[in-house]
Amino acid sequence: MSTPKHSSAAKDVFSYLLMIAMLYVGVISFVGLLWQYVNVKFPDALNFYYASASGAIRGYISALLIVWPVMIFMTWLIGKDLRQDPTKKDSRIRKWLLYLTLFLASITIIVDLITLINSFLSGEITTRFVLKVLVVLVVAAAVFAYYLWELRRDPSKKTHVTRMTAIASAVIVLVAIVTGFFIIGSPAKQRAMRFDDQRVQDLQMIQANIITHWTQKSKIPSQLSELTDSLSGFTPPLDPSTKLPYEYSRTSDLMFELCATFTYPSETNSQEKFASAPMPYGGSYMDNWSHGGGRICFERTIDPELYRPVAEKMPITTP
Repeated sequence: MSTPKHSSAAKDVFSYLLMIAMLYVGVISFVGLLWQYVNVKFPDALNFYYASASGAIRGYISALLIVWPVMIFMTWLIGKDLRQDPTKKDSRIRKWLLYLTLFLASITIIVDLITLINSFLSGEITTRFVLKVLVVLVVAAAVFAYYLWELRRDPSKKTHVTRMTAIASAVIVLVAIVTGFFIIGSPAKQRAMRFDDQRVQDLQMIQANIITHWTQKSKIPSQLSELTDSLSGFTPPLDPSTKLPYEYSRTSDLMFELCATFTYPSETNSQEKFASAPMPYGGSYMDNWSHGGGRICFERTIDPELYRPVAEKMPITTP
């Protein structure tokens, strides 16, 4: 006689644990997604590197596309089960997990308000910070209000609140996801931009090896094949899309030119944020590698005072 009861209890534990877990992951992903939107639209002048923003946005969108439908589905299943057996309203697993959700939402709101007051007193209030605080405050308050109502409601009575909440949350999440595609672009655009990023990295690597070649041999290579080193294993990289060599030419004893074909121009936000980032070989990132779409050439001039050949650096010894 106890088997159905134990089976039902195990089912309830599984249902509520899965629903609550999906809720936590979904809320964290939603808040993180909105925070990244704030980062993109209101960049911090004290932080020069934001290339990870698009990666974070993709990750949060991927999570929301999976966990939010699962959370809504599990909520519907639990609601259906409660309508069939209203006595489960007072089950321990349901109360414990829902109260845990209320507890976490309460802690989030309290910490959020403390952080806001502390930042205000330290004079660090900025638009991006206020927006992030509002996002956390609104989401946590919404979760707290809904699950407080869920604990108090009579599941035997018909209500449209759960359905309307599910629809409203799904629409809000969908709008947030669609917004992400407007900010970071379609998957095809993201792939093309990653190819462009790889091209810049390849050109940086080639440039570094050209400078090394200069310091070691006191001359700029006449062609990229001279950079091939079987000992170190270095081979000049190829364009990641076309698999063709990058264009290179030595224009004088101290000057050379590297060319590549890009699909998209450098992002405006990235230009502003990278502008103050020092590069290993002088200049700034965007001074050296900002580019438009199409075939772009980068002219480089080696300063012999800055990059002295090794032979000139070696001390002269007398017998």
